[in-house]
Amino acid sequence: MSLLGPVEVRVLAEKLNLRPTKKLGQNFVIDGGTVRRIVRVAEVTPQDVAIEIGPGLGSLTLALLPEVAEVVAVEIDPVLAGQLPLTVEQRAPEVAGRLTVVHADALKVGPGDLPAEPTVLVANLPYNVSVPVVLHLLRVLPSLRRGLVMVQAEVADRLAAAPGSRVYGVPSVKAAWYADVRRAGPVGRNVFWPAPNVDSGLVSLVRREPPSTTATREEVFAAVDAAFAQRRKTLRAALASWAGTPAAAEEALVGAGVDPSARGEQLRVEDFARIAEQRPARTPRPATTP
Repeated sequence: MSLLGPVEVRVLAEKLNLRPTKKLGQNFVIDGGTVRRIVRVAEVTPQDVAIEIGPGLGSLTLALLPEVAEVVAVEIDPVLAGQLPLTVEQRAPEVAGRLTVVHADALKVGPGDLPAEPTVLVANLPYNVSVPVVLHLLRVLPSLRRGLVMVQAEVADRLAAAPGSRVYGVPSVKAAWYADVRRAGPVGRNVFWPAPNVDSGLVSLVRREPPSTTATREEVFAAVDAAFAQRRKTLRAALASWAGTPAAAEEALVGAGVDPSARGEQLRVEDFARIAEQRPARTPRPATTP
């Protein structure tokens, strides 16, 4: 297996006349040790179908292919999507047949766009869309049982934060609806080209059942969004618009067994599920939840 190092990445970029853009969050890994570490920590198996978002020039793809049954690489940049199969064929012909490249926006991709049901997400995610991508994939791909993603260190902290943490917020609660989330190690900025202005971190996700509740996911997430829209306010005040009036908010909180003077950052996802059940004049649960 011939991985991509700094020289190979720059040669490829020059060949493609590529200028990495912040708009697409393009920071390419140039360190073989880092991609090997990601694959190792992800604990992929030969039976796994891995989905990789934003494979770029193929640094992580090349490390993944020998370890899994298949890699489905979703790439929004048409030039990179076209080059990736050629790079893999040249550098790892013995496993090139395991790669499928899907030219698409990861925020819009669904099961019908993929050749197989992914079981594991392994990706160096673009910084600018990392949280929406993680939540979207966990929602639309129930076959995903676990994941390991590299994101901005600050985002990694938020995703894995526990109630009561200073950085606990909407991403923390919504990710917890789908999975057990934890930090899986730091990544320095010098393993990228171009080097970002921030450090990165690895985040591990292990799928779990959502809280047992009569509320829909959309209803629970609406309560979460309202609770954190005004972080300094008590839940009684923050949920007033969500419930209709401050009095209705207090009634819903008391009915859920939650102190109305508490704040959103103190609650678990299970608490928000109970609150959502108590919302006045809740709309009926739809027959199918997207």
